[in-house]
Amino acid sequence: MARITFSCLPASWHCSVNLLGCLPRQRQLLLGLLLVIASTVVFLGVYQRQLWGPKRRPRSGFNKYLSMESMEATDVLNPALNYGIVVDCGSSGSRVFVYYWPPHNGNPHTLLDIRQMKDRDLKPVVKKIKPGISTLAHDPPQASDYLHPLLSFAARHVPQNKHKETPLYILCTAGMRLLPDSQQAAILEDLVTDVPLEFDFLFSRSHAEVISGKQEGVYAWIGINFVLGRFDHADEEDTTVEVTSGSQNQQPISRRRTVGIIDMGGASLQIAYEVPGAITFSSPQEEEAGKSVLAEFNLGCDVDHTQHVYRVYVTTFLGFGGNMARQRYEDQLVNHTLEKNRILSTQTGLSADRPYLDPCLPAGLSDTVTRDNRTLHLRGQGEWPPCREAVRPFLGLHNGTMSPGGVYQAPINFSNSEFYSFSEFFYCTEDVLRLGGQYDSQKYSRAATDYCATQWSKLKQRLDNKLFSQQADVNRLRDQCFKSAWMYEVLHSGFRFPIDYSGLKTAQLVYDKEVQWTLGAILFKTRFLPLRDLQQETLRQSHPSWLRFSFVYNHHLFSLCLLVVVLAILLYILRLRRIHQREQRQADALNLLWNEAEEALLP
Repeated sequence: MARITFSCLPASWHCSVNLLGCLPRQRQLLLGLLLVIASTVVFLGVYQRQLWGPKRRPRSGFNKYLSMESMEATDVLNPALNYGIVVDCGSSGSRVFVYYWPPHNGNPHTLLDIRQMKDRDLKPVVKKIKPGISTLAHDPPQASDYLHPLLSFAARHVPQNKHKETPLYILCTAGMRLLPDSQQAAILEDLVTDVPLEFDFLFSRSHAEVISGKQEGVYAWIGINFVLGRFDHADEEDTTVEVTSGSQNQQPISRRRTVGIIDMGGASLQIAYEVPGAITFSSPQEEEAGKSVLAEFNLGCDVDHTQHVYRVYVTTFLGFGGNMARQRYEDQLVNHTLEKNRILSTQTGLSADRPYLDPCLPAGLSDTVTRDNRTLHLRGQGEWPPCREAVRPFLGLHNGTMSPGGVYQAPINFSNSEFYSFSEFFYCTEDVLRLGGQYDSQKYSRAATDYCATQWSKLKQRLDNKLFSQQADVNRLRDQCFKSAWMYEVLHSGFRFPIDYSGLKTAQLVYDKEVQWTLGAILFKTRFLPLRDLQQETLRQSHPSWLRFSFVYNHHLFSLCLLVVVLAILLYILRLRRIHQREQRQADALNLLWNEAEEALLP
């Protein structure tokens, strides 16, 4: 009877010891089961978010992003990464670039976070072959065999299970543009037909093309602005521009200021920059010329969202590169000097004793120029201001209203703009003058004037003593005076940059990286892919809440969760069975005690 009395203590006393003790044992087990399942679900959800969730790249111009990327090899074991391949078929050779990107961050206003793939040695996954594909003009069936080493190289680096979803773009440039249309079409047809037979990449007829110089310039502009982070959202401290569209109903958009680019090679000169405001043409002829050098495109993932429409002026000036400009200058020297000698019966330039005094050669330098078996003897004067006057006519200016070569130039807001200049602009400022980086026209003019006036013997002595950059050689020293004057006139007379303009930088690399136009190309080609990801996310969120967890994205996690739930249910059933058996035994024992007590009380 004492046990019975003890088991009947007040329930409040038990509750003060353990709250769960207030519940029936079956409910306690059910609550524990639910806690196990909920904990498992929360854990897997958090784990999935960390593993698959969007990775936001750092702001402030990609500084951290690029430094982190340069220290890590691409994790090919990460199933969330996507890949893309671009083959640049140039005039002298072809190069393949392999890119990768994590899942889109879910912001419809940002591009994919595309980066150049790196191997285990932290080297960019790039391979080049020579000569150019245009050399197959008379043997088009060999085109796919020609590219086979590049595509095999890319295939070895992209995980095999990703091949079918990896887009491949084969883009041909200057060399192919020089071929007749029929030969271009034959080479492309061979690629479209044969490449899919050996490789499983995502490749169609539209992925192989000959791009124009205008497209190439746009892609270069996209690539550099992407690396600089100029397509990111504008913060309060950012410099912004007001962008107007062609629609009268749309309000101006404020966004981050993009940079323009100027690139001078040996043969050509190219410029590209955004034209944020509406353009007014003074005549139908000017309007027609303007349309040919303006490119308007949408970098948003949805064509209906016009806030990401960019209008870029881009054009290429053939013959305006540093070497070609010098060649045109020398051609004129030979023709004019010999013609003057014929008319005036002078002997200027016909011998080393009576050389032509060239203001664009360093002082004291003797040189010769030969054209059609005619030789002109030159002697450097090293006078930079007269050299500028001598090279200015080769810009082909028309009444000061047109850009070099008489090509229409869209207006530039010099009070709110920024430019990066590459190749010859960097070599001219850095290799000899050591003024690369922020451009200051006054410092540059003084340095160029001093250099041209320095005696040739002293310049060679400085070269021998390695006082110039490692890239400088005798040819650079010889042409520096002319090229420095040509660069100055291109900027300030051709493109009409103000003398006090402070928004120009000369550079060879951007954040220690050579930015190729191929990066801009794949960014442009894949700009609609985020829309697909966003649509899938919207579809997933439209499902019932219990389906929103992303277990299906990882079958290992899903299997683990299912196993935990099944084991919990089995344990719950076994526990219920034991409780039922124990309570049955207790009831039997209690009945037995009551029976014995009743028998003892009977007379």
